[in-house]
Amino acid sequence: MKPSATQEEVDAVVARIESVDAKAHRSTGDEVTVIGVVGDLEHIERLELEGHAGVDRVMRILKPYKLASSQFRQDQQSVLEIAGRRIGGEHFALIAGPCTVESRDQLLTAARDMVAGGASMLRGGAYKPRTSPYAFHGLGQEGLRLLAEAKEESGLPIVTELMDVRDLEAVTEVADVIQIGARNMQNYTLLTEVGRSGVPAIIKRGLSSTIEELLMAAEYVLKEGNENVILCERGIRTFETAYRFTLDLTAIPVIKELTHLPVIVDPSHAAGRRVLVEPLSLAAAAVGADGIIVEAHPNPDEAICDGPQQIVSADFPRFAAKVELAANLAGKSISAPAGV
Repeated sequence: MKPSATQEEVDAVVARIESVDAKAHRSTGDEVTVIGVVGDLEHIERLELEGHAGVDRVMRILKPYKLASSQFRQDQQSVLEIAGRRIGGEHFALIAGPCTVESRDQLLTAARDMVAGGASMLRGGAYKPRTSPYAFHGLGQEGLRLLAEAKEESGLPIVTELMDVRDLEAVTEVADVIQIGARNMQNYTLLTEVGRSGVPAIIKRGLSSTIEELLMAAEYVLKEGNENVILCERGIRTFETAYRFTLDLTAIPVIKELTHLPVIVDPSHAAGRRVLVEPLSLAAAAVGADGIIVEAHPNPDEAICDGPQQIVSADFPRFAAKVELAANLAGKSISAPAGV
């Protein structure tokens, strides 16, 4: 739309789009409103929107991921605000906490350490995907209750994983951000329901997925009207066996060319070893990531799962200070509550 377009003109264009059963997705910036249109191309072209009052120009987005494409926001990066924390643009999100919620003492201790280190959000799994059906799969409802308590005490927004649409309502009562794990990146039914929920989502790149497949996964959430999507590079499966996964840092600048969505990195799952988490975190910040999501535990050697890759939560303030310096070099600052 033209910078001078009125709200009535924007509403009229949206109504015209919806008259042919197409979907209109508004993106309102400081100066310009962009309306993304998804539907039957033949019907949309017959609308002749170029001549409509308030319309500046009409252009086709050639990428298969229409709403995730950088063209949709005219190459402007999206900045999301989640419970007062910003991510994207100049804002770097430091998301940290235990791999899984094990007990009240473990979670609250970790949460206090995250606050001390200036974390943006607290992560913790109530439901855990495990390779073995006999492994610990999380505390479920009790884990969500403990996350709610940690949220109340710490004031930190909660990031937790959703694996099954049957748990959506329970998870969204607690979570400020839903995490879609690598194994569920192409669970399109789950993605669609998360899109309809309106709750912000982190989508992790699948173990053997291309960048385009990751962006198409985001499109499933975006098309339902949920604009709050964060992409996560967490390492991909290659021939290398010296570490758990190969962290694809090249993907960060490439993805940021292709999409307006924020991109974060999970160094913990890529590393598989505690000693590698810090250098990978620094590299992620330096290469322009919009944040990291790190696993931290009060006593990793006694963790129920993924202990070797979790940093000691008491060491988090020192770790966070180093990451902040790397983020500053890339022109970003750690996200704090709005106004702080």
